Amino acid sequence: MKKYSNPNMTISFSSERSIQDELDRESQSDVITILISYLIMFAYVSIALGRFQGFQHVLVNSKVTLGLGGVVIVLLSVTSSLGIFSYAGVPATLLIIEVIPFLVLAVGVDNIFILVQAYHRDNRLEMESREEQIGRILGEVAPSLLLASFSESSCFFLGALSSMPAVHIFSLYAGLALLIDFLLQITCFVALLSLDSRRAEAHRFDVLCCAKAEKHELLGNHGNSWLFIVFKNYYAPFLMKTPVRVTVLTIFVGWLCSSVAVLNQIDVGLDQKLSMPQDSYVVKYFEALNKYLSVGAPVYFVVKDGYNYSDHQQQNLICASSGCSQHSLLSQLSRAANLSSQTYIAHSATSWIDDYFSWAANPSCCHVFQNHSYCPLAEAHLKHCNSCNIVDPHDRRVLSSDFVTYLPSFLSENPLSVCPKGGHAAYFSGVELLHNDTKIGATYFMTYHTVLKTSKDFTEAYKWAHDISTNITHMLRINGTDEDASVFPYSIFYVFYEQYLTMWHDTISNLAITISAVFVVTLILLCLDVHSSIIIVLTIILIIINLMGLMYWWNISLNGVSLVNLVMAVGISVEFCSHITKAFGKSLKKTRVLRSQDALARMGSSVLSGITLTKFGGIVVLGFAKSQIFEVFYFRMYLGIVLIGASHGLIFLPVLLSIAGPALKQARLRGRKLSSFSESNSPVVKGTSLPEDSVGGYI
Repeated sequence: MKKYSNPNMTISFSSERSIQDELDRESQSDVITILISYLIMFAYVSIALGRFQGFQHVLVNSKVTLGLGGVVIVLLSVTSSLGIFSYAGVPATLLIIEVIPFLVLAVGVDNIFILVQAYHRDNRLEMESREEQIGRILGEVAPSLLLASFSESSCFFLGALSSMPAVHIFSLYAGLALLIDFLLQITCFVALLSLDSRRAEAHRFDVLCCAKAEKHELLGNHGNSWLFIVFKNYYAPFLMKTPVRVTVLTIFVGWLCSSVAVLNQIDVGLDQKLSMPQDSYVVKYFEALNKYLSVGAPVYFVVKDGYNYSDHQQQNLICASSGCSQHSLLSQLSRAANLSSQTYIAHSATSWIDDYFSWAANPSCCHVFQNHSYCPLAEAHLKHCNSCNIVDPHDRRVLSSDFVTYLPSFLSENPLSVCPKGGHAAYFSGVELLHNDTKIGATYFMTYHTVLKTSKDFTEAYKWAHDISTNITHMLRINGTDEDASVFPYSIFYVFYEQYLTMWHDTISNLAITISAVFVVTLILLCLDVHSSIIIVLTIILIIINLMGLMYWWNISLNGVSLVNLVMAVGISVEFCSHITKAFGKSLKKTRVLRSQDALARMGSSVLSGITLTKFGGIVVLGFAKSQIFEVFYFRMYLGIVLIGASHGLIFLPVLLSIAGPALKQARLRGRKLSSFSESNSPVVKGTSLPEDSVGGYI
């Protein structure tokens, strides 16, 4: 059909598999765009890990090799997850290939930045080797890394409980990839960091490590980046000013209220035109369907196997001719068609049983030979055949004893001028005959939906068809003799739109499971610190609500793709919240405001450079994707995840901690005081004295 062309004719067509085929083709057409997006993020990571203080130090103090090593670890974790689940027989989809590298890079790179920047800021103690220093730093930051990574991994593994296949499979692959990535980071990447620091201390060039710098007055292994200095000296003190904090809370509360107000207005479904490439033949079919046709897709009301059509009482509950029940199956479909604007049923259903009655009652249609075997209509005028006489003269119905006997003959006859009621053309596939045509199985009664244009139309049409069939089933069981009678509707688009009937339920349940998993894991890893766990979960909930508000304002519908992104947003949000909250709990400053300022100064630059800036360049590239589905569900949602997550993690969360953060634990204070006292009575060690504004220093 694609190859056919005629200057005088335009043909629009579609098949049941067309939408799936075109979605696959569309996804494959943007593979290059996705690769460019990932390459930009990889390049940023490789460059941003280095410290550039003077052009003469660039070749030694850059971290391109170390950054590439971190990127390779991300790729290895994704590949390992794909390999393990493929070996286990769990199917992979293109959605997994496109989204999981982004997810693992989003949450994994942050750990790399925290580890490397902690090493940059640290002073090596006297009599301490490089390996011992890195081990000590890892001991300090590993709890925070474990908290974030294990929370995210558990979040996705529990998200695999979803009944939606797309979310179930994605969660399995993502959870294992994040777990493997964390294990590789605290093993392989730490080894790479040790080797790279040895190279830098030996004044060897990055990448070309065989070459050595001439000057020995190079930057040491410790130092603060300009971003860290900006956060510590300017941004954190400014954010902790009382008027600024009040303004921040007012803005974020207003933002939350505006998002909650539009949650129930988010469109559910997936616009078929939006999901198709612009050059797709299916788009032309949709346009022709809306422009020219008066009816939409056919819909079949199927009566399951076991119904006794030979019984007159049971017939009355199905047929629409004289003597049939006013509540029969066909009568209910006829009334639904009279309200087509509401029920989306365009016409009354075709009825094989009523046409069978008419065929049997017409002497020109049904004939038998002398031996009472059926005489085909084409031979009736050539041979001596008599009328069947199988109709009860009182109600014009086929006799119960002959109902099944002559039904195959009715279904085999083509409509002719002398007998237009032959059932072969209309009903041959509508009646299932079992046991050598001696028993009736399942049957259907076909009608049409009205022209359906939007996702809401398709979903509502399915809901009405389901409600009508439920009413018919109830009627058959109450008024008939078959207590197991059952009717269900079917149309070709139901397989795509049935999921949207429970989309809100699936969304709420999946988000509740994943957020609950984050709470439980943070509660355990924070040593039952309920206060901190509640703050982390509360911030994540606000991020998700505001992200869903963005979905309404930016015309992003709720469907399987966006639900996967929402589940992914929960995992990424952990990175925006956990590190700063953990740093707040470890800080020994005198007040909540100072502790919040200290936590933001120490972790803010890592969160910004490790999560926000890493993905921003790659996300911008997705905005140039050819397909509309990538532009809407990837570019818009990913941009929203990053900007909303960063704003809550770097603006709202520090303010919330400064007001309602957990109090400083006395046990930790006593432990730090004892540590400080023992260090003060030991040989002088660099960099171990407490700040003057800390509780220990104050006491």
